[in-house]
Amino acid sequence: MPNPKRKHSKSRTGKRRAHDHLTPPAIGSCPNCGESKLSHRVCPSCGYYRGRVVIEMEEKK
Repeated sequence: MPNPKRKHSKSRTGKRRAHDHLTPPAIGSCPNCGESKLSHRVCPSCGYYRGRVVIEMEEKK
């Protein structure tokens, strides 16, 4: 297997790793109840997705 001839410097390694960071998830609001939820997922508080009931939720008392 080919091996590197010289050691890569810390700055060169850092330049390569500059774009490896994590991005925060896209959080939107539910149009039905207004709670925050992840995009393209069922709302965990009311169970609606795209205007339809997907999960039957028990009412909060």
